[in-house]
Amino acid sequence: MVQKTVLRVNDISCHKCKTKLLKAVSGLQGVDKVEVDGAKGTMSVTGDADPYEIIVRTRRKTGKFAEVVSIGPPPKPDDNKKPEEKEKPGDQKAHIHIPFTCPICERIPFIPIMTRWEEPTPQCHIL
Repeated sequence: MVQKTVLRVNDISCHKCKTKLLKAVSGLQGVDKVEVDGAKGTMSVTGDADPYEIIVRTRRKTGKFAEVVSIGPPPKPDDNKKPEEKEKPGDQKAHIHIPFTCPICERIPFIPIMTRWEEPTPQCHIL
């Protein structure tokens, strides 16, 4: 039976986190469609996959905590949708810069590099 499972996932604000989440869940058997909304922090999975397996795979592969928001039948497609209006060239919206990676994904250790002259206690052997 095809169902839509909506999960709330912690901290999926960066592109790298979304990609890891999509790869982890799309590998499950019975998954037809996966949608990730970083602004709301939700993930929608449509298909025959077991919700428990989706949560377990999310936790194991990405390390993110997920909880079920809703489980139900998928929405029926509407054929009577109006075509979307295109933006006029004069109308420009403000662009907000969203980094591609979050601080958790990009943990780069800082290792100070010191030369011999910058060492705190240089050893002088010529006296």
